[in-house]
Amino acid sequence: MHIAVVGLSHRTAPVEIRERLSIAEQSMEESLQRLRADEQVLEASILSTCNRLEIYTLLRHPEQGVTAVGSFLSEHSGLELGELTPHLFTFHHEEAVAHLMRVAAGLDSLVLGEGQILSQVKKMFRLGQEHRSIGPILNRLLNQAVSTGKRVRSETNLGTGAVSISSAAVELAQLKVGQARGVDDLVPLDQEQIAVVGAGRMSRLLLQHLQAKGARGVVLLNRTVERAELMAADFPGLPVQCRPLTDLDHCLSTCSLVFTSTAAEEPIITADRLQGLNRRSSLMLVDIGVPRNIASDVAGLPGVGSYDVDDLQEVVARNQEARREIAAEAEGLLQEEGRQFLEWWDGLEAVPVVNRLRTQLEEIREQELQKALSRMGPDLSARERKVVEALSKGIINKILHTPMTNLRAPQPRQQRHIAMKVVQDLFELHETQA
Repeated sequence: MHIAVVGLSHRTAPVEIRERLSIAEQSMEESLQRLRADEQVLEASILSTCNRLEIYTLLRHPEQGVTAVGSFLSEHSGLELGELTPHLFTFHHEEAVAHLMRVAAGLDSLVLGEGQILSQVKKMFRLGQEHRSIGPILNRLLNQAVSTGKRVRSETNLGTGAVSISSAAVELAQLKVGQARGVDDLVPLDQEQIAVVGAGRMSRLLLQHLQAKGARGVVLLNRTVERAELMAADFPGLPVQCRPLTDLDHCLSTCSLVFTSTAAEEPIITADRLQGLNRRSSLMLVDIGVPRNIASDVAGLPGVGSYDVDDLQEVVARNQEARREIAAEAEGLLQEEGRQFLEWWDGLEAVPVVNRLRTQLEEIREQELQKALSRMGPDLSARERKVVEALSKGIINKILHTPMTNLRAPQPRQQRHIAMKVVQDLFELHETQA
């Protein structure tokens, strides 16, 4: 068996590729079932966010298993494998474990140290359990990744003041508004007519940061107005008008700054839609949805500035340098957690060999015990028979103790494999005996 992760992220693929591979929660069960239907995939779990799609697997064979995952990604995205491959990364075993630990800790995020990724890893873990796509190996690995993410945030300062995708989006708007005024800096948003489309977790964070950056009011649009009103109630210090999504055209005509973060699988704002409106001013659109909520053709319209998650790097870079030193502190902790899992996994690898050895010795013990008992004749009492049987079991347990302990003990993987091979060869422990 072999642990592997295949995926892509903001580091390897632009948003137009990432959105093709995004998997909505309502489609997750079907996707996991398709993966598990392949005989090479023993366990599977999927992490799908705006900045990454990663598939963690336990495979029978590394090469065939990775090929199966690649075929799934190609079919899901509608992209030829040759077109998709340049954007994919693959990590095996130790590297796969280390990568997951970094992801859960926020060290691989666009915004270094962001806290939201940990909740997304928790969600991946939960969905894998609910849809029964993970077994004991990935269950242990994902559980440890979640614990590691929590530990990094409690034992280091990485999570202190960490910015999120939403806060980076607000800062990008501040920067672009400032540049439009001839100032290359972040400016307050108190003069902007602002709308937020969507009422999910990202929108909640948008409202939080807009309030902190001086917004005087926000129009919150959602398919369900009641959900928007529940969210607005959590921001008594920020005037929020809640409107149905059918009022989007009105907001696009009257607002100067619009953020979008919906679960829509197709763009809800297009060039055709904007061209049909009588806009009163210039319009800035900031899209943090993946798949994108704003079509790429919008960027060519006069008086319209359009930005997506890939454009956040401009403001993120301003905040990263100070955080890299803090991130370095977390690396030692991640290595420790990764090592603990690998020691557990390596010890687990020895179990089949140990079990086959025990089975073989138990068969020999039983055979020899029956021979001895038959020679002792019928006069042997039940108590005496029990004593003889206990003696034979004790001898076997004593013989097994040292090799079992040594095979399971923490040690370099290669060394363990050599020891396992020696035991298998000496005792002829073939798979058919298991």
